[in-house]
Amino acid sequence: MQEKLMVEAKPTPTPNYIRQPYFYDNWVAKQGIPVYKDYYIADGRTVELGDWDARGHKAAFLQLAGLEGVSEARISEIAPGGKIAPVKFAIEEVVYVLQGRGVATVWADGGEKHSFEWNAHALFRIPGNHWVEYSNMAGDVPVRLLQVNNLPVAMSAMQQADHFFDVSVPTKSMVGGPEGDFFSDAQVIESDPSGRGQVRSYWVGNFFPDMRAWDKLVPFKGRGAGGTTVFVQFPGSELTAHMSVFPAKTYKKGHRHGPAYVLAIPSGEGFSVMWQEGKEKVYVPWQEGSIFVPPNRWFHQHFNVGEQPGRYLAFHPLPQFTGFAAENLDRSNDQFEYHQEDPAIRAHFEAELAKRGLTSEMPAEAYSNADYKFENEKD
Repeated sequence: MQEKLMVEAKPTPTPNYIRQPYFYDNWVAKQGIPVYKDYYIADGRTVELGDWDARGHKAAFLQLAGLEGVSEARISEIAPGGKIAPVKFAIEEVVYVLQGRGVATVWADGGEKHSFEWNAHALFRIPGNHWVEYSNMAGDVPVRLLQVNNLPVAMSAMQQADHFFDVSVPTKSMVGGPEGDFFSDAQVIESDPSGRGQVRSYWVGNFFPDMRAWDKLVPFKGRGAGGTTVFVQFPGSELTAHMSVFPAKTYKKGHRHGPAYVLAIPSGEGFSVMWQEGKEKVYVPWQEGSIFVPPNRWFHQHFNVGEQPGRYLAFHPLPQFTGFAAENLDRSNDQFEYHQEDPAIRAHFEAELAKRGLTSEMPAEAYSNADYKFENEKD
């Protein structure tokens, strides 16, 4: 069973040069539910949750090492045939369905209610200052939701917790109405959000029905393994995400960026290595349902040791926190090529494959040719 910490609220000590808990940390401590402080969650579908009396359902906060006071990640459970009572959250939130199927009903004060169904592996956004009620459509299986937002930063700017919940703020409804369905099918656009000539195909929408089966992918050139990806933008929002897919018995190049990239695994079996430059490496095993967050400016690298393609879905932090590599055309300081990596990394990968009776499908030339490109990376 994964270790959890039940954190008690404590008076704020006299300020000094040592960083004190964020306002958000103190608020979390008062909620009386588990707080997981580790590098990863082995399986968000089975990790132990606690009764959140204020909300009337089971939940846990994930304060994993890489979140660093930037984003909130939590897991909520809806009992079989049950509901989560309506709540209005001042800021928007992105939701990934770890398990189960259900209905979400969303509305603004005085606005028309809009309901939509979702299943396991769906990804959707709930707009800020809107009510949302979740219902579990199954009578035998609990729903598990992974919810990600920017509450820690928001609470640092506005240190009044009640300001963020169930407050009446005049808000134009964003769901339904003459502007169309907020949760309609995503559309693809060509965009260069950094303004640096990095044009990508982005899928823009607020509802993605199944990230485990999503097949509208493009080559992720430069990251290796012959991988593909989908970049996600939520319209009218600064929240973004992407999902990478890479073949069995291969691995991606090591890279680094800013904090609070929350990674969830829709499918596959593998591990990731994370390390601060010059420091000891942390190995994170993953499978469907795993969740982890590489710490700020730590190198990390993803390995598929299964017989099926691996997928990882990454929730991005606000753009202020994305880090140098995310926008810079020259990645040489923030990514290393296969021929530059620590030989121990390759050895660990091959040993993990051998445990499963498998062998690497990484091309030998990738380790000797600095200019090597996988087939889908060639122009």
